[in-house]
Amino acid sequence: MAFAFPESFRFADSHEYANADGELVRVGISAFAVDQLGDIVFVDLPDVGASLSKGDSFGSVESVKAVEDMYAPIDGEVVQRNEAVLASPEELQNDPHGEGWLLVIRPGNASQMESLLDAAAYSAKVNAS
Repeated sequence: MAFAFPESFRFADSHEYANADGELVRVGISAFAVDQLGDIVFVDLPDVGASLSKGDSFGSVESVKAVEDMYAPIDGEVVQRNEAVLASPEELQNDPHGEGWLLVIRPGNASQMESLLDAAAYSAKVNAS
């Protein structure tokens, strides 16, 4: 199965995405990661106000197959979390790049976005496997 990814998104090797939206960045996990996980039953996210450091775990997603940590694609402060996904984890499966977003963060260093893979590079990586 080939996956398509929004052109404006940037991706970490660990399958999280970062999508700049003005001064803020929306963070989630890619459709590829969601597909690999299978049926998602639980999502754990940090509280609003939490500080994230690039590469550090910020929560986990649990499926019938496994529990996987999620890693911050960039430094930042959590300004919003998706309560709908916490209440209904299947929202993440239905629309991971849209309504299934996880966090909105205020970046600590917006230039870190440049170190992430663009959609074409990420697509080439996951569609080759």
